Amino acid sequence: MSMWSDRKPQEDSPKPPPPVARPEAPAPEPKIEKAGRIATAESQGVAIIAQSMIIKGQIKSAEHMHIAGEVDGSLDLTGYDLTVTAESKVRANVNAREVDIAGSIQGNVTASRKITIRTGGKLIGDLRTPGIVIEDGCYFKGNIEIVTREPRPDGKEGEQPLTRSASAKG
Repeated sequence: MSMWSDRKPQEDSPKPPPPVARPEAPAPEPKIEKAGRIATAESQGVAIIAQSMIIKGQIKSAEHMHIAGEVDGSLDLTGYDLTVTAESKVRANVNAREVDIAGSIQGNVTASRKITIRTGGKLIGDLRTPGIVIEDGCYFKGNIEIVTREPRPDGKEGEQPLTRSASAKG
């Protein structure tokens, strides 16, 4: 074979068909760390206040809320759960179904089911709830009002408060 050939350059040769686009695997579901559990964004409706966000004012939500940033004002989540992560700072009065605290809350907290203060969590304010969990290694300063749900004389469920004061430093 000689160096000089009659062949055309390769650019004139037929090009292979472009690769068939394959659908990529769906991105993994973003995980939301609940102070004691892990939930996905699809499980229930979850409003997220991200770590870089600062919210000032009144917040009323008809879905669960996950706070990793800062909130200054009031939080009304009647019938829904609130999760306060380790990085968060909340300066607000809170009303929710369950409150799970691994970060910091300064304000009074009312929960219709339970309040949990996790190790490393800090809560300064009065609590009103039928159930409370205070883990070792947390800080709590305030009063606790344990509300029991006992039937009223008319047969309907009602709240009969049983107040106990406590201060804890774990």
